Amino acid sequence: MDHSGHGMMTDLPPFTPARGLAWSADPFFLVACLAGLALYGWGVVRLRRRGDAWSAWRTVAFAVGVLTVGLVMCTRLNDYGMVMFSVHMVQHMIISMLSPILVLLGAPVTLALRALPTAGRGRTGPRELLLALLHSRYMRIVTHPAFTIPMFIASLYVLYFTPLFDFLMGSKTGHIAMMVHFFAVGVVFFWPIMGVDPGPHRPGYVMRMLELFAGMPFHAFFGIALMMASAPMVDTFTHPPASLGIDALSDQNAAGGIAWAFSEIPSVLVLIALLFQWYGSEQRQARRKDRAADRDGDKELEAYNAYLASLNAREG
Repeated sequence: MDHSGHGMMTDLPPFTPARGLAWSADPFFLVACLAGLALYGWGVVRLRRRGDAWSAWRTVAFAVGVLTVGLVMCTRLNDYGMVMFSVHMVQHMIISMLSPILVLLGAPVTLALRALPTAGRGRTGPRELLLALLHSRYMRIVTHPAFTIPMFIASLYVLYFTPLFDFLMGSKTGHIAMMVHFFAVGVVFFWPIMGVDPGPHRPGYVMRMLELFAGMPFHAFFGIALMMASAPMVDTFTHPPASLGIDALSDQNAAGGIAWAFSEIPSVLVLIALLFQWYGSEQRQARRKDRAADRDGDKELEAYNAYLASLNAREG
């Protein structure tokens, strides 16, 4: 039986990491990953040729982020993920939580804005369209926590605990759409929190941390629900192929454990990135104040000293 165009699922041998990592490319994600790497590389080369610097760490972060998408969608993990809940959950966690964080740390929007040429007065080119999108009402809505947090939660509970998941898994197009959705939800959730790129919604660092911790516990609760279930909860994985030699309930419990454990990894990564960004912001602000003090002879300090002197005069 051919399942969603991913090969003969009933003939899959028992899962091992080596078998899971064997090459089995999904054409859509293979083209998307190669295009993403090529466009990013073009932007970096364009900047370097005109003498502008671009962080090597950002390039590495973006490349690794794209490669993690390729890892789960262009190997046999994608085949096993069609019939094993545990492997599917590995795909889901990586493509929705790890890949978006790494891609965002690569600052692709900032790179595009710096690399794309301006179209000229009165004309509209790719750079102008990108700027219009960044400042659009649509972008303000989809990056607001009132949208991102519920969407982040709904991608778990509404998808897996309703017939929608089985419907999407029933076709190759549906499966691709679901994986693209996972990645997109991860991007819009993490972008306002720790993204380097400019965006319409950019709260203070404390609020960003609160947004992060508002969403993460729901992943843990979802994992615990799967781990504690006494019966299979998703029809797609209720009857795994006999060739796999697995029990559906045990595999579901393993999927729950993966979801529960994985929720901690992005929390730590994002928190570290936020702390570094916060520290860097404070350092830049301090340098700006120092430069302003050098220009105006430190008038702010003089004014403060005069204020203290006036207080002492009143007390006297």
